[in-house]
Amino acid sequence: MAKTPLLDHDACIGCETCTRICPNVFNMVSEHKAGIHNPKGDTEDKIEEAMDNCPVACINWED
Repeated sequence: MAKTPLLDHDACIGCETCTRICPNVFNMVSEHKAGIHNPKGDTEDKIEEAMDNCPVACINWED
């Protein structure tokens, strides 16, 4: 079963790291917050790369 990424908007600092690593999944929804526009837009490995590089660890897999 495919995993679905979940982004904690309150913790997001808008660094844009996830959008640079995985633009098919993540986008900027405001000047200081990222969002998920297509949760199935890339491979789980690519999404995990974005998770691993997030400086505030606000991206996780949905339970």
